[in-house]
Amino acid sequence: MAGNTEKSRIFTRRALLIGGAQAALFSLLAGRLYYLQVVEGRDYRQMAEENRISLRIIAPPRGRILDCKGVPLAQNDQTFRIVLLPEQVEDLKQLLDRLGAYLAVDEADRKRVEREFKERRGFNAIIVHDNLTRDQMDVVAVHMPELQGVDIDSGAVRSYPYGETTAHMLGYVGTVSQEEIDDVDDADDSVLRAPGFRIGKDGIEKQYDSQMRGKTGDVELEVNAHGRVVRELMRQDPKAGEDITLAIDIGLQQFMQQRLAREEGAAAVVMDVESGEILALASQPSFDPNLFTFGIAQEDWDRLNNDIHSPLLDKVITGVYAPGSSFKPVVAMAGLEADIVDPKARVFCPGYYEFGGHIFHCWKKGGHGHVNMTEALAGSCDTYFYDLGHRVGIDKIQAMAQRFGMGQKLGIDLPHERSGFIPSRAWKETARHQPWEQGETLIAAIGQGYVLTSPLQLAVMAARIANNGRAVKPHVAQKIGSRPVAPESWPSMGFDPRHLEIVRQGMFDVVNSPSGTAYAARIKQEGMEMAGKTGSAQVRHISEAEHREGVTKNDALPWKERDHALFAGFAPFDKPRYAVAVIVEHGGSGAHTAAPIAADVLLECQMRAKG
Repeated sequence: MAGNTEKSRIFTRRALLIGGAQAALFSLLAGRLYYLQVVEGRDYRQMAEENRISLRIIAPPRGRILDCKGVPLAQNDQTFRIVLLPEQVEDLKQLLDRLGAYLAVDEADRKRVEREFKERRGFNAIIVHDNLTRDQMDVVAVHMPELQGVDIDSGAVRSYPYGETTAHMLGYVGTVSQEEIDDVDDADDSVLRAPGFRIGKDGIEKQYDSQMRGKTGDVELEVNAHGRVVRELMRQDPKAGEDITLAIDIGLQQFMQQRLAREEGAAAVVMDVESGEILALASQPSFDPNLFTFGIAQEDWDRLNNDIHSPLLDKVITGVYAPGSSFKPVVAMAGLEADIVDPKARVFCPGYYEFGGHIFHCWKKGGHGHVNMTEALAGSCDTYFYDLGHRVGIDKIQAMAQRFGMGQKLGIDLPHERSGFIPSRAWKETARHQPWEQGETLIAAIGQGYVLTSPLQLAVMAARIANNGRAVKPHVAQKIGSRPVAPESWPSMGFDPRHLEIVRQGMFDVVNSPSGTAYAARIKQEGMEMAGKTGSAQVRHISEAEHREGVTKNDALPWKERDHALFAGFAPFDKPRYAVAVIVEHGGSGAHTAAPIAADVLLECQMRAKG
């Protein structure tokens, strides 16, 4: 009995120990289960949901660019493309090899796809080949069963129906670089990472890129354990970018581009003198912006970059040139506003101006005789303006030029605008560490030497003279969506109206007086007469010996050594509405080359306005 009692006691003790251990273990498991399900249950449910749901970005349609009548200048056309769905790809190299048997996939595309595959975020598709032809689509579609992870997707491609006619103004779009992604705020990051998304690289496309981008949409997809899409759970459609309506009249733009096409290198711009709206802007030669949409071929890029006529350069805002005699209205206004000159007083021009032991030649070898201000403007007498420039001084000339918008950026809504340059005494002393010479003032007074302006600045000068001295500023866009871009009116610059009238009369005589330099280019229709100022800017040094023996005619010189031909003016004279500026690179005479283009453009403006 005693032995059985001892065995029972030992069994009971072991049972209690085992039971206690089991109870402790179950308590631990129950506590852990409570912690996971109750305390952290929400977090784990969210993690499980994220593993089950995939979020994909939907790129928004880019806003269109329209002319003033609603004609599309830049639009979105449907395109088809081959994409990879990363979650379905098991062996990327093998898949690209298979795909390459049916579709050309070059080494550059392979490297890009491999990089994007490695850097991919979420389940966004990766574009392998864009802008498929029908034959390419058919070939890939037939072999889709053996191309696991490949899909045919539809997208939008930017197109420019008017091609070269609007290239410099509209610019173009291109793929987003990593540097551009790094430069933006986090809020914009999603749209830049959308498959096939392109941004503005130049022109209006770049200037208003943020407004035309729109907002991305997204789609929630249920995926299985292998990442395969099971079904679509929710979709939020993207918000299209805003349309940009320009002041450009595409009919006028076509006319002006075709008119310039007769020249090797030229540029022209026409604007409304009251509103500052740019109605047409053209640079010759041009290029096809559609070449850049999918990435320009190296051969095309080299051809455009190596062309001596600079087809990629928008010469209206980026080209800066010595304005020559088209600068003389600024000098006239400087003298009048400073009360230094009597506009009726006459200066004798024998064909040259002697100062400081140097001879400064007038373009007319025999001279103009005795001329007053309006006559000097009409005949473009250099001698008169040498004398006037000497009396006014370079600093007053600079101040007046700046009031007319020269030597500074005007703030037009296009990238890459250049400021040109108007010299001063202080500039030369600071930059060159040399004193200003009086002879340099004489050269500046006829728009040569250090003076550089853009065609846009010459058009603004003409507009401010024509509109009674209001500080109009140029702009290409009319509306962003439905919102106007510019103010309804511009402030007065405070000029004496009598002084503006004197200069306007001189510019009228340039074109409409038989003694005017541009008389042959006048508009003969009554009520449509134009006013303006010609300019012929030298690009080479003419020696004293050549002056004595006779200056070589432009036609006898190589193209690169011929004078630039310029004209700036406005019309109609009685009720000015349009201002124009034209430059023909190495075109020789402004009167014979640039003024006829300006007359044709202004006449076309007025004819189109009348319907």
